[in-house]
Amino acid sequence: MGPSYVHGYNSRENIRLQDQASTLVELLHFDTAYPAGCRVLEAGCGVGAQTVTLAANSPDALITSIDISGDSLAEADRKVKAAGLKNVRFRQADIFALPFEPRSFDHVFVCFVLEHLSRPGEALGILKELLIRNGTITVIEGDHGSAYFHPDSEAARKAIQCQVELQRRAGGNAMIGRELYPLLREAGFESIRVSPRMVYVDSSRPKFVEGFTKNTFTAMIEGVREAALAAGIVERHVFDRGIRDLYRTTEADGVFCYTFFKAVALNIG
Repeated sequence: MGPSYVHGYNSRENIRLQDQASTLVELLHFDTAYPAGCRVLEAGCGVGAQTVTLAANSPDALITSIDISGDSLAEADRKVKAAGLKNVRFRQADIFALPFEPRSFDHVFVCFVLEHLSRPGEALGILKELLIRNGTITVIEGDHGSAYFHPDSEAARKAIQCQVELQRRAGGNAMIGRELYPLLREAGFESIRVSPRMVYVDSSRPKFVEGFTKNTFTAMIEGVREAALAAGIVERHVFDRGIRDLYRTTEADGVFCYTFFKAVALNIG
């Protein structure tokens, strides 16, 4: 069974993902690069928000980007072509039924995918089989439990919890970032290194205020409003107050923090 994407596939979500990617490039990808000639699998590329950075950072690597959604792949292909990149090929595929032979890739890259899977450990095991001996996997995930802010707000925390709960009901895990080490260990990877990447935002960093707090995180939480109300998870006035309070953190005296986790591990076998 493939991923159930709780955020949906609409144009607003496409814009949100692009804002997230462009804002976080340096934080998440300054140390992501692959040598010339390496075969890299990007598993779950979505609309290509990370693909452009991945391909640009490793212009001489051979990147295969797969996703279960044909519409997402078409958008990803458009982005890559617009960037003038020629080292990516796209293929529609399900992570749980990949059309590749064992040991087909030197490296695997997975970003913001495991959070949507009901069986993330199984997915990692499948991806491990595709790696050559001593090949690497890179996994990046967020963790909604890491969000904190000033001014603090119980309503904002309840609004965030709505997204966490909806993702849980869809079979995913919005707090999977903290689990990367045990998941990779259980899948049989070795030499696992996990590094937390905190996004710290205050009004002295206007790019992050707009690109992350407003257009990435708060937009994501705001986007589950109707689903959360329909599911009876929260009262309307509490959710709406929570969104207002999240926007309140973008004012001159506000602060917002969120942590992503980046793991790199080795396939010894």
